[in-house]
Amino acid sequence: MKLLIGITGASGTLYAQRLLENLAGSGHELHIILSKYAQAVIKEELPGGLRLPPEAQMHSLKSMHLPFASGSNAADAMVIIPCSMGTLGRIAHGYSEDALLRSADVMLKERKKLILVPRETPLNLVHVRNFELLLLAGAIILPANPSFYSRPGDVTAVVDTVVARVLDHLGIPHQLVPRWQAEPE
Repeated sequence: MKLLIGITGASGTLYAQRLLENLAGSGHELHIILSKYAQAVIKEELPGGLRLPPEAQMHSLKSMHLPFASGSNAADAMVIIPCSMGTLGRIAHGYSEDALLRSADVMLKERKKLILVPRETPLNLVHVRNFELLLLAGAIILPANPSFYSRPGDVTAVVDTVVARVLDHLGIPHQLVPRWQAEPE
């Protein structure tokens, strides 16, 4: 699968890092685009910087010459993790000023899988209406809301509860968290 991972300036870059770690060596083609403010947040939240798998290809935000800027060469799936509300709003309204936004627009128009992982609270009406527009357009809104039934023991385990859901929606097998089980009879 050809996967495009977008990382924006929203807090939550650990989600992106854990997703990349779990995609490393998976045999999938990995492409990365960072928004304008992603580097500033990465610097604050990931002291060692963003660690890319060796097979990942980084693409310039400013270049519209990357393959994903055209429906003739769309990725199989795109995940924007974390997804700022600014990015989400620009995608919802078709504002495609850079390679990240244009790639998301292509995913929607080509009916490809676009997973947006917003990490924002509280939400206002504009956010909710943008969610609605994107859901109607075919995007998957997967908020960075961790689960706790697996009793995660540290921050990474908490983050993995969200990353596991992203991998589930990509159709990529994982062993990050235990599956919910039926009660024993």
